[in-house]
Amino acid sequence: MITLQHAYIVVGLMFLAFAVFTATDRAHPTRIRNTLFWGLIAASMLFGDLLGGLGNGLLVVALVIVGAVGGKMAVGQPATTSLEERREAAERRGNALFVPALIIPLVAVGGTLLAKHTAPGAWLISSTQTTLIALGLGCLIALFAAMAWFRPPVLAPVQEGRRLMDAIGWATLLPQMLASLGAVFLAADVGGVVGELVSQAVPLTTPLLAVIAYCLGMALFTIVMGNAFAAFPVMTAAIGLPIVVHQFDGNPAIVCAIGMLAGFCGTLMTPMAANFNVVPANLLELPDRDAALNGVIRAQIPTALIMLGANIVLMYLLAFRF
Repeated sequence: MITLQHAYIVVGLMFLAFAVFTATDRAHPTRIRNTLFWGLIAASMLFGDLLGGLGNGLLVVALVIVGAVGGKMAVGQPATTSLEERREAAERRGNALFVPALIIPLVAVGGTLLAKHTAPGAWLISSTQTTLIALGLGCLIALFAAMAWFRPPVLAPVQEGRRLMDAIGWATLLPQMLASLGAVFLAADVGGVVGELVSQAVPLTTPLLAVIAYCLGMALFTIVMGNAFAAFPVMTAAIGLPIVVHQFDGNPAIVCAIGMLAGFCGTLMTPMAANFNVVPANLLELPDRDAALNGVIRAQIPTALIMLGANIVLMYLLAFRF
């Protein structure tokens, strides 16, 4: 049976390959730093269960030191298909190039639904964390399909993956770290403190006011934290569950789902969400990529505000009126 641990092993082996190929790339501008960074991530994925809390904590500290010391992590130029080869292949295949990318969500959704409607003890996918497992399977199937169809050099996936990870750099770990920070906040009862402060500042006497406070709180806390997964446990424990759900009897499934979407609106408007807003600006080499509100964020703000308003209306109508 495929479990989440198998997914960790696959991801760990991928980062280990990045570390090994970076270490052997003598032309890499920051060869030692990048090798250490990808190697530490590989160790976390492969041996995290064995390291324990202290070991994993020290590993995270080491990642921070390696990522912070010495400026930006440079991008290597691994030997893979040439620009001319890629352009020629893209012109020949056209939009069919998106087929491998579409395989990933199809397998992720299909695998999740299949596991959901399969009796417990199914031989293929574990009944816990099925979505993540199915997502990993989708990535592997898409990779094998692309290799069989495009027939690139055997090491092209590793080399291109290494180049992409070099371009993203330390922001690769930002979602995991912010999600972990959300768990820490939940354990420290930050949500309870925030709930008291909000209740004292705003009289949440009607369902509509509670919905507005919850959705705006999710967006604003996400702007500060940079990740909706970090904001969700705090704001849901502060306002979502005790007030919107328990006090006013809102539908918990609708409240939580739309509340998370409200947090994603905040993600579109903050440089703290570096993997979404700073990395694309760097990859696109925008002239204002070092600005707090770069071109990517400015282009997303109007859409985010419209979506946030729509989320408030939808949550109020679906949770209390229908």
